[in-house]
Amino acid sequence: MKLPAFLTKILHALWPKSLASQLILLLLAAIFAAQALSIWIFHDERRIALVAAARDNLLARSVSVAELLEDTPPGLQDRVLEASSSRFAVFWLGDTPLAPAPGTSRFEQRLQGYMSSRLHHDQTVHLNILADEKRGPKVRRDRDVDQDDASWRSVPKRERPKNLRKIMNKPEDLSLSIQMTDGRWLNVATSYRPPPGAYIPLLVQLGITSVLTVLIIGFAVRRVTRPLKTLSASAEKFGRGEELEPLDPSGPREVRALTSSFNDMQDRLTRFVKDRTRMLAAISHDLRTPITSLRIRAEFIDDDENREKMIETLDEMAAMTEATLRFARDEAHAEGAEVTDLGAMLESLAGDQQDLGHECSVTSGHPIMLSCRPVALKRALRNLIENGIRYGGKVSIEAQQADGEIVIRVSDTGPGIPEDRLKDVFEPFVRLEESRSEETGGIGLGLAISRSIIHAHGGTITLQNGRDEGLVAEVKLPTR
Repeated sequence: MKLPAFLTKILHALWPKSLASQLILLLLAAIFAAQALSIWIFHDERRIALVAAARDNLLARSVSVAELLEDTPPGLQDRVLEASSSRFAVFWLGDTPLAPAPGTSRFEQRLQGYMSSRLHHDQTVHLNILADEKRGPKVRRDRDVDQDDASWRSVPKRERPKNLRKIMNKPEDLSLSIQMTDGRWLNVATSYRPPPGAYIPLLVQLGITSVLTVLIIGFAVRRVTRPLKTLSASAEKFGRGEELEPLDPSGPREVRALTSSFNDMQDRLTRFVKDRTRMLAAISHDLRTPITSLRIRAEFIDDDENREKMIETLDEMAAMTEATLRFARDEAHAEGAEVTDLGAMLESLAGDQQDLGHECSVTSGHPIMLSCRPVALKRALRNLIENGIRYGGKVSIEAQQADGEIVIRVSDTGPGIPEDRLKDVFEPFVRLEESRSEETGGIGLGLAISRSIIHAHGGTITLQNGRDEGLVAEVKLPTR
């Protein structure tokens, strides 16, 4: 059965998000469900046991009183009956039986047979259980009894004991009549009521169990989640390119193993990136000498046209080498993370372009603070802005913060890029001849460098054509 959409949203909003809260909630729900089921199954067991014990005691006492009365002089029988009565049961002798007929249910017949076997004078026993089914055994009533009335009212008033009305203020649970040898009946009526269900102790027990469960589970889960939170924060910082010290493994064995694996991964990735960066820097550095040598040799070529083309190609190769070497040097420099005002950074970049006579505007609103590597991020954003000015002429920058991330949009008014080539421009040394000519364009590393830096900060960068004209570069950076 599918829940309504609004109810699903409410449950999703109320459902705790942390592991500790979810475990505590599920365990409390299990405890409450188990306790409720136990109470529902066993809530009347104590009452039934007390009723059964009281009836067994009453039946045994009735047999003893009947045998005692057979051997007691008439003058002392009233004193015996008075001494045998209690606040829950009344004994008296009369000519009219309180139970007019033997009980017909299996349970009543079994009790009647039990009493007859205990009596030594073969007396007749009538026993009727009148309790409702919720309080006692399921027996068939021999007659309809109004619960607001009592069967002892059918006994003539002259035969009723004086304190019967005072004691028997409720319908009796059991009516017993034993015929004596002289023809009279020993009547026994009981209105025994066990104490009401004790729900307060159950609620106290449930409350103590819940509190202890919350404390124990909270301690256990905190022991697991605390190193996991540290690991999550370190992974986030490492994803942004920050230099981190190896974490100290703590917590359960599985969490310690996870922390050790993270330390190993961090060490391997750091060494891999550094090795690749050093190799790239070495190759770029080593290429400078042969490129310079080829350019000198090209100067001695007599054919002017070929000489100019070769020199132009060598200059382009030298520019690529210098850009690659500069990028490798920047990557090798371990810049620390700082909390930076991103709005102020964008204003500074726009101001630099305005000083050069370019049209560049910024809309940022409130101050936007971000933990980042400011020099690297500034270089990435500068590449995007310069790219828009080079091919669009006019650039507008918009920055806003919402839903745990910062969104920066750099829009230009240029010709845009074909939809099928939007992702290709992020590849190193890729230039689109249709809209990015070699005369006005760079060497094809600007967007690749920008994407690398933004990804190192845990963000994303996408390009899309504007509705009417131009290109929009959208950068999303996480705030935590």
